Amino acid sequence: MSVRRKRITLDDLARHAGVSRSTVSLVLRGSPLPAPATRERVLEAVKALGYVYNRGAASLRLNQTLLVGVVIGDITNPFFADMVAGAQRVLDEAGRVLLLVNTGESVEAQQRYLSRLREHGVDGLILSAAAGTEAGFLDTVRQAGTPIVEVLRRVGGSESDFVGIDFDGAAVTATEHLIGLGHERIAFIGGDLPHSATRQRHAGFERTMERHGLNAERIVPCPVTRGAGYQAIRDLLAEPQPPTAAVAYNDRVGLGIIAGLADGGLTVGREFALVGFDDLEQAVLSRPALTTIATRPQTVGQEAARLLIARLERPDDPPETRYVPTRLIVRDSCGAKLKGFATDGSSDRQT
Repeated sequence: MSVRRKRITLDDLARHAGVSRSTVSLVLRGSPLPAPATRERVLEAVKALGYVYNRGAASLRLNQTLLVGVVIGDITNPFFADMVAGAQRVLDEAGRVLLLVNTGESVEAQQRYLSRLREHGVDGLILSAAAGTEAGFLDTVRQAGTPIVEVLRRVGGSESDFVGIDFDGAAVTATEHLIGLGHERIAFIGGDLPHSATRQRHAGFERTMERHGLNAERIVPCPVTRGAGYQAIRDLLAEPQPPTAAVAYNDRVGLGIIAGLADGGLTVGREFALVGFDDLEQAVLSRPALTTIATRPQTVGQEAARLLIARLERPDDPPETRYVPTRLIVRDSCGAKLKGFATDGSSDRQT
């Protein structure tokens, strides 16, 4: 005859840990209020007694599923991988589970996946909208009661919660850096999708070149991949007066440019200057090491998750916009060291 095991309760945990039932509840919900020593005692009691947290019951009490949908356009892009990792860390600490969707930059797939996420009862969405997404679509989702935090790409305007990067200002910083090193024939390479992050990068480059009386027309739209960066620079090198410097849309494009320049017989940092975007791990490991704009993708993800949690807790607060500051990291690919310029990477920007 089997003996039914007694169900462990919060009161059992409280007695074992020598704390109140409410303190046990705070620890299990991931609240930052309990002291570290108290938290440790509660967690030791959980382990010793074999307690299993009833997430379903907690969800019913809160009238939430504790599920959050995160929607991105390109799962192969290391920037998005880092961003999702940052969001997951914050959501996990808050006792929430992240459901990841990759749209492949398809508006149709995005609409289909968002419907599925809503069918699963997600409490909210962190959305890097597919290129071509219309604001009206987001309004429909919000009106159905699902909070959205837009990230990186702005579709909904000032009516939406948004976490992003000042891509315009960062492009200005990168372009000014190359002009300050004496370059006049500068190209901007990358960005072929119609969304705000592309438009802002291109606008910052154009405005800076025009302010210095330089040709701002060398914008080369192309996919944001190594292969596309490689082909774009090879095409530019075939021109009668090729550029002597370039701003890359992101580090993946920049790494492709470095390979293309090497195959074209040019030494990056000596005969050609290059600045990337993002400061991925590969940027510092490339040879030459890539000068780049650090965009802090994990911080972007963390801030998006925090803003969504705040929205769920205070749904009537006005929409909020948060920008993560960028920084110019000066390495070898721009040639600044050879010209004796400061190389401490000193440009922090926040809007």
